[in-house]
Amino acid sequence: MKTIAFIACMLFSITVMAQKSQIARKELLKASMNQKVTTANVQEITMAGGQAAPKHLHPCPVIGIIQSGEVIFQIEGEESVILHAGDAFYEPKNVNILHFDNASKEKPLVFTAIYLKKGHEENIKFFK
Repeated sequence: MKTIAFIACMLFSITVMAQKSQIARKELLKASMNQKVTTANVQEITMAGGQAAPKHLHPCPVIGIIQSGEVIFQIEGEESVILHAGDAFYEPKNVNILHFDNASKEKPLVFTAIYLKKGHEENIKFFK
């Protein structure tokens, strides 16, 4: 009886280990936010080739991931960077975003944006 229990435990352990080995995790972004979040608004956004977002800010923190294409991304006070498919980004609350521009003149840019809200904030405010 002990042998059967031992074999059953071993088989269970092997199964659990096999399942764990099939799951891979890759950290894409770690951002610290000093805000209570009560609502998350998730949007898929597509920008045409050559399209640039106007200078803007978000009244709530925004995290996102580039699904396809490349973007020129610049937060005020920081260097611009090019984000590629699979890269994650963070746009802090009430900080000017100088560039969120499709880096390709031909191909669309597709990304997911997650607006982390504590109330009824707008998603975005454009500068005039």
